[in-house]
Amino acid sequence: MTAFQKRNIAIQGDIKFTGIRLQAPAQYAAGPKAVKVALQHAFKEMGVVKSFEGLNQMNQKEGFDCPGCAWPDPDTPSKLGEYCENGAKALAEEATDKRVGVDFFSKYSVEDISRWSDYQIGKSGRLTQPMILLPDSVHYIPIAWEEAYQTIAKQLHELKDPDEAVFYTSGRSSNEAAFLYGLFIRAFGTNNMPDCSNMCHESSGVALKETLGIGKGSVLLDDFGKAEVVMVIGQNPGTNHPRMLSALQECKENGGTIISVNPLEEAGLIRFKNPQEIKGIIGTGVALTDIHLQVRINQDVALLKLMIKKLAMLDEVQGNVFDHEFIQTYTEGYTALLKDIEKYTEEELQVSCGVPMNDVEAAVQVLASRQKIIICWAMGLTQHKNGVENIKECVNLLLLKGSLGKPGSGTCPVRGHSNVQGDRTVGIMHHVSPVLNAAIEKTFGFSPPDKEGLDTVHSIQAMHKGKAKVFVGLGGNFVSAASDTQYTADALQKCELTVHISTKLNRTHLTAGKTSIILPTLGRSELDVKDGKPRFFTVENSMGKVHQSKGLLTPASQTLRSEPSIVGGIANAYFQKEHSIPWKSLSEDYVLIREKIAAVYNEFKDVETKSKGSGFYLPNTVRNLDFSQLPNGKAQFSCCSLPKYQMKEGEFILMTIRSHDQFNTTIYGLNDRYRGVYNERRIVFMNPKDMEKYGYEKLDVVNMMSRYDGVERKAAQFLILPYTIPEGNLASYFPETNVLVPITQYADQSNTPISKSIRVTIERVVS
Repeated sequence: MTAFQKRNIAIQGDIKFTGIRLQAPAQYAAGPKAVKVALQHAFKEMGVVKSFEGLNQMNQKEGFDCPGCAWPDPDTPSKLGEYCENGAKALAEEATDKRVGVDFFSKYSVEDISRWSDYQIGKSGRLTQPMILLPDSVHYIPIAWEEAYQTIAKQLHELKDPDEAVFYTSGRSSNEAAFLYGLFIRAFGTNNMPDCSNMCHESSGVALKETLGIGKGSVLLDDFGKAEVVMVIGQNPGTNHPRMLSALQECKENGGTIISVNPLEEAGLIRFKNPQEIKGIIGTGVALTDIHLQVRINQDVALLKLMIKKLAMLDEVQGNVFDHEFIQTYTEGYTALLKDIEKYTEEELQVSCGVPMNDVEAAVQVLASRQKIIICWAMGLTQHKNGVENIKECVNLLLLKGSLGKPGSGTCPVRGHSNVQGDRTVGIMHHVSPVLNAAIEKTFGFSPPDKEGLDTVHSIQAMHKGKAKVFVGLGGNFVSAASDTQYTADALQKCELTVHISTKLNRTHLTAGKTSIILPTLGRSELDVKDGKPRFFTVENSMGKVHQSKGLLTPASQTLRSEPSIVGGIANAYFQKEHSIPWKSLSEDYVLIREKIAAVYNEFKDVETKSKGSGFYLPNTVRNLDFSQLPNGKAQFSCCSLPKYQMKEGEFILMTIRSHDQFNTTIYGLNDRYRGVYNERRIVFMNPKDMEKYGYEKLDVVNMMSRYDGVERKAAQFLILPYTIPEGNLASYFPETNVLVPITQYADQSNTPISKSIRVTIERVVS
């Protein structure tokens, strides 16, 4: 038996409590406390000098883009300190002074490290040189860059079919890296390009493309100051996109109304203390939410239908609630929508959504007289079986009100990772685009594959079945981010080779294939120099603006290479100059990459100059009310179904959430300050009435189980906390609870895992 076969890997680390402390949930977000916490974290990780050097240039026009979320920078010159608490933490994690090198891997085996928590693994530090884990070993050892490239190329050549390889992309990658990566994958011969969009906003893209013709949002940052109403649905901006709070503040100060829709009342939507203003430092800040609708998990369609039904009744009486001129001119399906709404009574819709009728009435009265409406959402809407229909129902409301193509109006899917939208724009997708294929063939002289590739869920299943044998990850922490953690880990470990292009150590490096290679890359904040001259990348924010990003900090190691250099190195080793593309030249010249991007995508023409300063917006047909790509050239109303759960006694609906001390799967610390939880992550929020009904006390220890397709999955050892959450609903942090998300359950059409509505039971742990 080989060492690989003997590897004893823990998929979540040793399960243990870390000493919980509790306080009352916060009643505001940001303020002096956020500044203090951000600086403390930064100073601890990278020292005072580097902290100020990096923070002063983050999100600045001549600096680098935050490695965290994709919230846009202002078009006007940025203020000093154009970052949030979690942005500062993201920089600190990337620019940490801690290192993971040869000595580290000599001391610790992959088995040893796998026993650590994700927090401990992430805190190990920056990767400094290429490493390889061989089948007969449990220790990573050094490997030279060229040898690593040749090892990868050899394994790819040994595959019987290009579709036996899977190439994953994280949203952290630049446009240049993603374009070159997608080009190599297509030249290799497959469209197996799963990416992080598959796990988060794929539902948004599908719904928006089918209803409005483009899979992106339509609002600009300036629209928030012009909006009469902003609806924030299934999203927690105070933790996940804190700079959004400034936009909501502008809406409120200009007389707008904010309606929040979420199973949890989040501090960031209660009150905001802007640390860039005096009133945010010594004052009470700004109250944000005017109306909070505490919807039951994944009953947003019921709530929106109820609101539309009430608005339709008002429109019959008043005649000016819906924008009938807009509906007549630009839409299709209005009559069918009204007929569908008639099938439901107000009472059944109210029971389904769980929101008190007087709260619904208050929101309806606001919406009835307003036309400039923005609807924002995130994974609280997308990660459900009916995720696509959740978004379509939001679009229905906007179409009825004519709230598209005008200032202060539109759709706003709030993207999670810093360039996830840009990666998709420049070609990272498993779908086949005949237009894109034709442009690639014209520009590069080869025919891309025309067979649809595998998305994230189906890539995992293919690896698990032995149909895919090589996994290459451009960034990300795949095993922790994906659903069904044990199944995903098993799938990766069945691969002949796993390759990870990464800045920091994470759990995916431990759930390795028979052979595993880590290729360390430069971070977003680090200086990238060629022939003595600093180079820049381009990225796209969540509102479709492309701009430059140029690092300035000294790299963590002189052996690090940029992502385009690594991708080009692998491609060059694979093709050995027997291809029409000069891979080595492309990988070394970002200007040349951008020229090729512009040759394939007309909207990137003159990107070299247009991306300077505040950058440029990509075309957006919805902003121009151009629906020519849709049937009859019209925006489409949708008749959506109510989600149905066949609940048994003792079953709950669980949604996975982030703590305030994390971004995606990166754990910055053990505190969820806004919810009043300190020094612990293994908790589950429960309604006090449910606790009383089932005989639970605060801090009781429980296991959670999901049962789908005859398989029981267990998340062990969680502490119950009473919280304001609808009865029958639970909330708990990911990635700890991703083990409960079945690989077989995902959204219709988009295949996004159901991470926000998992049917579970709980059992008491007897000590």
